[in-house]
Amino acid sequence: MTASKPPRLNPRKLLLSKWTAVAPRRKEKHFIVSEVLWPDDPAAPLELIELEAVHSRRRQRLPWRALLDTDTWRQGWH
Repeated sequence: MTASKPPRLNPRKLLLSKWTAVAPRRKEKHFIVSEVLWPDDPAAPLELIELEAVHSRRRQRLPWRALLDTDTWRQGWH
């Protein structure tokens, strides 16, 4: 089996993007990027986003690059 190629992501286009958890927990499978947490310093790179579970509305913050892990996340709703 070949490894999935990580999605190409533009941090400026992450807001409201849809994601599917490969191994859902607590019935939370589908997520949407509800907030992009830009740093106060415009020269600093983006580090964090906030994901919201569609089912429970629970929010979690994580590094935006975590979405590149194809063992954990798939782009879009599947």
